[in-house]
Amino acid sequence: MEKVDPALILYCLDLFGVAVFAVSGSLAAGRKRMDVFGVIVLGLTTALGGGTLRDALLDAGPVFWVENPVYLLVAVLSSLFTFVAVRVISIPWRGLLLSDALGLAVFMAIGTAKTIAVTGSASVAMVMGVMTGVAGGMIRDILSAEVPLVLRREIYATAALCGSLAYVVMHRLEVPPAASLLLAALATVTIRIAAIRWNLSLPVFQSKDNLDRDVTEPRDSIE
Repeated sequence: MEKVDPALILYCLDLFGVAVFAVSGSLAAGRKRMDVFGVIVLGLTTALGGGTLRDALLDAGPVFWVENPVYLLVAVLSSLFTFVAVRVISIPWRGLLLSDALGLAVFMAIGTAKTIAVTGSASVAMVMGVMTGVAGGMIRDILSAEVPLVLRREIYATAALCGSLAYVVMHRLEVPPAASLLLAALATVTIRIAAIRWNLSLPVFQSKDNLDRDVTEPRDSIE
């Protein structure tokens, strides 16, 4: 039995992440009732934004979609497919959250793996892994006039950080790259979906003044 080429798995996962994040960006554009150009723009920025920043900061050669325009083509086609598909089928809000969670997990794993291969630094790899996963979504939310998911109470960047840490640990333990990628992505998507399902969040910053104000100020009736 022939051994699976890790580079091929990495490439396929990368294309999958681009497609999923393009769908996520297109659905966000649809919620704001943008035209087809707006859908493509949000799809492209969501799908390519994080990887573009990663490659620019690493300065390890051409940006991935400039070197290989297939990524650009996949993002555009995925955006156009979403634009057409939503006219036939109804995609709920949770569909956007699920596609975003899958894109976050895949891009985190890809970003961590690429960075650790270039720099050999675990800490830098974790930072770049998280950035690869969240930057595209941040650009998407800003362009669609939403507070970025990474800045909300929801567990988002933390899920990417946990997955990136898992990859680094498995890399140090010499776990095969393909298994490390899949398990790290699975860890991130599991944490993210669990946070959505059970409304989990990190502690919110609260000063004593804020707590006192919450107690003394009257609240609006909910009846």
